[in-house]
Amino acid sequence: MEAIKAKLVDGSGQNIGEIELPGDIYGVKPKLGILYEVVRWQRARWRAGTACTKTRGEVRGGGRKPWPQKHTGRARQGSIRAPQWVGGGVVHGPKPRSYEFKLNKKVRRLGLKMALSSRALAERLFVAEDFPVKEKPRTKELKNFLETLGMNEALIVVPERNLVLEKSADNLPKVKVLAVEGLNVYDILNHENLIVAKDALSKIEERLRR
Repeated sequence: MEAIKAKLVDGSGQNIGEIELPGDIYGVKPKLGILYEVVRWQRARWRAGTACTKTRGEVRGGGRKPWPQKHTGRARQGSIRAPQWVGGGVVHGPKPRSYEFKLNKKVRRLGLKMALSSRALAERLFVAEDFPVKEKPRTKELKNFLETLGMNEALIVVPERNLVLEKSADNLPKVKVLAVEGLNVYDILNHENLIVAKDALSKIEERLRR
């Protein structure tokens, strides 16, 4: 598979050339069906599944029959905690559960390759030799870096967690910083541009080829 080329930028956002990326990771033709399944699997795992309602047997009170069975002219009632009463139990309501389902590792890995390829093939993937923010969080400097690249929305991928860069992106609602370990299909597709630190490329390859 042919290598894919991406723009290489410096710490100020200036284009300083091109870099070749492996085609088996960044040149895979995206398939909507696989991307959809991986995103559905991700979001299902993120669901808390803690919603809980009480049945008529769990609601407090309602032990006494509200009125006699016969001769009142009203419909018979057995408990004031029956579902049709205000304050009564809920019929077929949600209970704590897990929404997670199994998805083969091979499919998950392929989905991540396709997501990366979708940005690379659309020329929306940039490789950064460095970032302007290093010692202290500087939102303005990161914003200027992105504006130089002609964007205000991006997913930034770094080799390992970078708290200074994350803090710099906190006040930029369309910018997110992720370590390679947390790189996922949903976040890639949720951002129009992808900026990968040059020293993170080898870690991405290692993750997708092991």
